[in-house]
Amino acid sequence: MKLALLLGAMATTFAAPALADDEPKPLFAQDAPLTITIDGPIRKISRSAARSTDPYPATLTIDGETIPITLAARGLSRRQPTSCSFPPLRVQLTGKPTETSPFAGQKTLKLVTHCRERGDFERYALREYAAYRLYNRLTSESLRVRLLRVRYLDAGKDVSEHWGFFIEDIDDAAERMGGKELEVPGVSYAALDSADASRVAMFRYMISDLDFDTAQGPEGTDCCHNSKLVGETKESRSALIPVPYDFDFSGFVNAPYALPPESIGVRSVRERHYRGLCRDNETARQAAREFIAARPALEAEIRGITQIEADDRDHLIGFIADFFDDVATPDLVEKKLLKDCR
Repeated sequence: MKLALLLGAMATTFAAPALADDEPKPLFAQDAPLTITIDGPIRKISRSAARSTDPYPATLTIDGETIPITLAARGLSRRQPTSCSFPPLRVQLTGKPTETSPFAGQKTLKLVTHCRERGDFERYALREYAAYRLYNRLTSESLRVRLLRVRYLDAGKDVSEHWGFFIEDIDDAAERMGGKELEVPGVSYAALDSADASRVAMFRYMISDLDFDTAQGPEGTDCCHNSKLVGETKESRSALIPVPYDFDFSGFVNAPYALPPESIGVRSVRERHYRGLCRDNETARQAAREFIAARPALEAEIRGITQIEADDRDHLIGFIADFFDDVATPDLVEKKLLKDCR
């Protein structure tokens, strides 16, 4: 199975983009934003999102090519009207794209949307896009994303136009990694690859995200919480790779509806708290050194997302700078992070 760069070697390779290390399908093989039009019952889906994830026939148009799709609300918190008036969407292709289409080979995609129609809400979608891109820089064992300018129509009439992004399907990501997604209620933490688990925990700490679990899901759901597991086979129960997603409850994104988990006892999503495993402390120490080595690449990634306003890019770089202060020395890693391990 093609694993991520070994933790002991990664520090010397961060200067080269991890994004070029594997072979994604066409949609995620390039970074340039796409302009698409989605025409469907947008208003109905938005109004009923809190109680329904039923799919509806719609179309997706790009560069003169119109592809039949179904469109449905998805997610949990963002389907609630107290959080968002425009839900995230699930796009399922019901017609076959042309061989030269960016959507060739795609079946089902998650679309991250703008949440509310106010223009400033786009910034949260763009910040979350940036979070995915940062993790892409750290490892190819991650979900790729593609930035979009989306024009939404309802029965041919304009609804709105906003930035959003598609997220790579986990099955496609697992295939790139040479493995398979596990569909299980949960696993023991001992089943996780220590280096990969440390990378996820360190990344979640960097973006100040407490809304995850790499081995267990909420009661009554499949594993895991805002994380998928990839193994060599579907039956694998060791050396499992956690693949994180959904970063909107992080301090890095700082969405207005985001709240920290009550069980952890922090006051704000911008208050960092380390949730790595104590058994992984040695690989966590190495991960801290690797993140320090990756800092120039991570900052360059943020600066390169010019759809984010310049002052907001500066703000995001400043936010992760606080993380680098916390891991600047081995003593600080022990004091700021590892003392809170689980």
